[in-house]
Amino acid sequence: MRHVIALDVGGTGMKAALAGPGGELLHQARRATGRERGPEAVVAGILDFAAELRAYGADRFGEPARAAGVAVPGIVDAEQGVAVYAANLGWRDVPLRGLLGERLGGIPVALGHDVRTGGLAEGRIGAGQGADRFLFVPLGTGIAGAIGIDGRVEAGAHGFAGEIGHVVVRPGGIACPCGQRGCLERFASASAVSQAWAEACGDPEADAADCAKAVESGDARALAVWRDAVDALADGLVTALTLLDPRVLIIGGGLAEAGETLFTPLRDAVRRRVTFQRLPEIVPAALGDTAGCLGAGLMAWDLLDTAAPSARADTATTTDTAATSATAPTADPTSTAPTAVTPRR
Repeated sequence: MRHVIALDVGGTGMKAALAGPGGELLHQARRATGRERGPEAVVAGILDFAAELRAYGADRFGEPARAAGVAVPGIVDAEQGVAVYAANLGWRDVPLRGLLGERLGGIPVALGHDVRTGGLAEGRIGAGQGADRFLFVPLGTGIAGAIGIDGRVEAGAHGFAGEIGHVVVRPGGIACPCGQRGCLERFASASAVSQAWAEACGDPEADAADCAKAVESGDARALAVWRDAVDALADGLVTALTLLDPRVLIIGGGLAEAGETLFTPLRDAVRRRVTFQRLPEIVPAALGDTAGCLGAGLMAWDLLDTAAPSARADTATTTDTAATSATAPTADPTSTAPTAVTPRR
């Protein structure tokens, strides 16, 4: 069976999949990045994991993968295929697409940003399916964004499009590692809420999920922390929708797991702030932590769809394109039930 490799590299773990011609996930696996051993070990682990996945696919389906996609955090130069910088992985200027292409027998490889890859999947087959314009905003350790336009995700002229977490919503506020003060992610990310709630309740182990539970129980301290985060998030989102005019606003990440505890006040806060702007539909992400692998599969198939027939036959060509995400197989891979998706053709 024809299939592609999808890799989603996170700060602490990797997810991987083999995706079939209909986009379905034929096999999924996970592995730690091993970042405690240094950036060289992380890169070696990615290459080994991809090679194991290729071997597994060839054995199980009777032919090797036709293409691969990998999504990584941090700064990514998708055009050149270089993982420029990732603070949580410790690497700089890694020619990851070329290394993977060589390790995987010369098949086309796409490299891209993890959030944009997840946004691609959410836009095509998830919560934004059918929308010509969407904005995907995951609320995790930080806050990033993916701008969806007609089935693709806009990377920007320099690869920085969608960085909504560094919109200043509280001028002169908390210092951000980016060098500014008052950035959105310092107030409304899951990690920011965790820190604020830990300080408010006096428990250094408390996190955003604990804060959400306390909000549901009516705790006044939690309500204050939650309100501050929602207000900051609404300020940032209104700036984004003023500039981008999305039809659908998709909120994901750990904070979105609070469900209507987040979405009810957030929709109200955004509604209060808009004036001439058209209010988009504000919905939770639909794909969870499979978004990276699903997006990786979609992007890998896109490489084959856009390649000339001669290039498809000659898999020694490595194709430039935006990236996909996945995680590679374990030494003892375990298949899961296929997840059906429909790639854009």
